[in-house]
Amino acid sequence: MVKRTKIKQLLASAPGVEVLAKGWVRTKRGNKQIKFIALNDGSTINNIQVVADTAVIDEDTLRRVTTGASLAVRGQLVESVGSGQAVEIQASEIEVLGECDPMRFPLQKKDTTLEYLRSVAHMRLRTNTFGAVLRIRNAMAFAIHKFFNEKGFVYLHTPLITESDAEGAGDMFQVTTLDLKNIPLDKKGNVDFSKDFFGKKTSLTVSGQLEGELGATAVGEIYTFGPTFRAENSNTPRHLAEFWMIEPEMAFYDIVDDMELAEEFVKYLVQYALDNCMDDLRFLNDKYDDGLIERMQSVLGIPFQRVTYTEAVEILEKAIADGVKFEYPVHWGTDFQSEHERYLVEKYFRKPVILIDFPKDIKAFYMKQNEDGKTVAAMDCLVPGIGEIIGGSEREASLEKLEARIDELGMSRKNLEWYIDTRRYGSVPHSGFGLGFERLLLFVTGMSNIRDVIPFPRTPKNAEF
Repeated sequence: MVKRTKIKQLLASAPGVEVLAKGWVRTKRGNKQIKFIALNDGSTINNIQVVADTAVIDEDTLRRVTTGASLAVRGQLVESVGSGQAVEIQASEIEVLGECDPMRFPLQKKDTTLEYLRSVAHMRLRTNTFGAVLRIRNAMAFAIHKFFNEKGFVYLHTPLITESDAEGAGDMFQVTTLDLKNIPLDKKGNVDFSKDFFGKKTSLTVSGQLEGELGATAVGEIYTFGPTFRAENSNTPRHLAEFWMIEPEMAFYDIVDDMELAEEFVKYLVQYALDNCMDDLRFLNDKYDDGLIERMQSVLGIPFQRVTYTEAVEILEKAIADGVKFEYPVHWGTDFQSEHERYLVEKYFRKPVILIDFPKDIKAFYMKQNEDGKTVAAMDCLVPGIGEIIGGSEREASLEKLEARIDELGMSRKNLEWYIDTRRYGSVPHSGFGLGFERLLLFVTGMSNIRDVIPFPRTPKNAEF
């Protein structure tokens, strides 16, 4: 009995064998005597051509073969007489596994916009575009684990439900089992969270970093890779309410070690995509971004430029004086916007940039304070087309400085004593960073909207499926 072979394997096989292929119809064309069916099973961007002789395959079956229908095709793998592929299937039997009404099927032969596809997001994964994105996303996830595994890092699962706000932004989704129609109140009229499931106020995590530091001070080097959540009411092409983060934390690493690891990590992932996803990259390069592959190749084989925040401000201020127009102002103490980051990468240095030594007032409380008292040992890795793709820092290892910074910011220590303990008991210099997975995918797919590199985007007023 012939077993099913995936189309990716069939296209690389030699002719002269009987095969069984299963997949969905991309197109059907032909005449009364012969039909040509393009079949795809998601294993590759490429279709295999099925040649169906009407003298062999009955008319009723061929009538049910429409765009979107699923088929099982048995036949002989033969040398293709047409261009574009080496082999095709000469069908001896076609079984329609699932019919598809061509009049109602939302994915027609003609090109459809990404905006339209978001409106039928439950079906868009079947298109060539999203098949390519999903395969690249899968490859990048595998490469991330491979990179850290080869370096001896421990994969740490940090909690999705937490009481700590690692970023201090406050934009968190609350988790509760309280009856919203009958919320218990305490004597002061506030919500009585002692009656809630966890006995305290809890939320979905915005970062696994703080818990990651606990792991690093136990086993040396860890990384997290999981979903994070931000209740930020933003509808821009760069924001999601649910996204995935990779957050390594390393004991005994200083800021220089941190930057070196970040640069190596980015280059490794880009090279892996070029080595293993070229068919999909070529498709996306041709369809959406004709500079994609060249831009990816441009980050390899060169050292990333390292620039202090202060130097970057001076460069941007000079650019403004020379007539460059930015939407957002630039002066020492402001947080850079994407337009500023991309100017530095794409116009000024023309290579990836790692910015270091940011003003402490625009960075998180846990970052190591520099001796100047004004800046912290933070670093942002910027790449062309995206801007910031990684943000990280050396962490403040001094108990006294960390406590002083928490007090300076007026933060509650109630939920942070466990974190402060890492500085009380055997503190070490340590560093880490966060890579937004979807930001990475924007870079390696050439897509312009972050909603198009995640299967099921979560954004304000949008939580379908």
